[in-house]
Amino acid sequence: MNVLFVSYPEKTHFLPMVPVAWALRTAGHEVRVASQPGFSEVITQAGLTAVPVGTDRDSQRMLQAHPDYLDLRGPRAEDGDMWREGAQESNWEHLREEYESAVQWWHRMDNFPLIADLVDFARHWKPDLVVWEPSTYAGAIAAKACGAAHARLTNGPDVLGGCRETYLRVMNQQPPENRDDPLANWLGRYAREAGGEFTEDMATGHFTIEQLPGSLRVDADLEYVPVRYVPYGGPAVLPRWLWDDPPTRPRVALTLGTTATERFDGYSIDVRAVLDALAGLDVEVVATIPESEQLKLGSLPGNVRAVPFVPLHALVPTCSAVIHHAGFGTLCTTALHGVPQLILPWDFFDEAELADRVAEHGGGLVVHRTDDVGTVVRDSLVRILDEPEFAERARALSTEMRDLPTPNELVARLEELVTKYRGPRG
Repeated sequence: MNVLFVSYPEKTHFLPMVPVAWALRTAGHEVRVASQPGFSEVITQAGLTAVPVGTDRDSQRMLQAHPDYLDLRGPRAEDGDMWREGAQESNWEHLREEYESAVQWWHRMDNFPLIADLVDFARHWKPDLVVWEPSTYAGAIAAKACGAAHARLTNGPDVLGGCRETYLRVMNQQPPENRDDPLANWLGRYAREAGGEFTEDMATGHFTIEQLPGSLRVDADLEYVPVRYVPYGGPAVLPRWLWDDPPTRPRVALTLGTTATERFDGYSIDVRAVLDALAGLDVEVVATIPESEQLKLGSLPGNVRAVPFVPLHALVPTCSAVIHHAGFGTLCTTALHGVPQLILPWDFFDEAELADRVAEHGGGLVVHRTDDVGTVVRDSLVRILDEPEFAERARALSTEMRDLPTPNELVARLEELVTKYRGPRG
């Protein structure tokens, strides 16, 4: 069958798709990946065939220039948890305004550059299955236009599915004349252009491929198809020291992701304060920090090895703990290898939620924003290293993840679901 993956042009959205795409490819299916033209090199570096669609438009940069940027990107940690049961039910107007803002300033802006060309390609290539990451609704529009089955593939807790469920529940409690559905209104226009009408699968897929284990999930009342997370971070070279220089004391990885330095002005915490606070501990700190950021830090403590990049799936198994920012790939790679986590999440969208779920499971601790970040990180790390319960719970989380079907084992289930959901060929 023909399988079309559709991704927002951001590594954090695309890289979690790669193992599933390759499982389909090695099972003999044809696979294409569509995104903005400027993202093609990232796709081809993964050994996959890129389909450039639309024009390059960095909507996130555009929104950052807006003075009310943080009020324009959908649900945030400080907003109250829109996806939780009962959340916001007493304030319909606020909920509607938040949802309208997410559709207007997030989903439409991110998806508009892709839609026309993507629909044209889908009608030409006629995919049997379209797989889209949860914010790239252009994939659902293309599937509607060509009659393909389609699925979301998660790259974090299913906050958008939960938000959708909450919104519909509260909306349906309102008088008929007061029910407004911004997402259905927007997607419905494209459905009508394709000769149909809006159906709820355009918002949440025919089904959802879920990469998180049950302990970390945010579930809506949807059909979820579980798959084991497989680490993939792009091209990587194993440094000699990693296999030729085993740690003689507890090794602690510090990684705050690449997005903070590539897309924003820097890290959200004082990295120097954290490294100075860890200087007095009998640990080896491996800090993955770009060279441009290393220059800002000056000389580093003697127990810190600063490297621009190291393959995380190779580094983590050598560690006794990992300090990180709650990025999906970092968190899942650490969990898969059963290593305790000290998480410093960005208070934005789903990072804080995912971090809190790791802490609730017992496999780590969370440090939210604090003025004395160095002291708090040091004290929290001492607890993680000294209290064996953290390592025990981290191993339990690893077992839970490894019990999920691998991407290769998922393929047969996807073939069944395509047969179930594929519509008339458009």
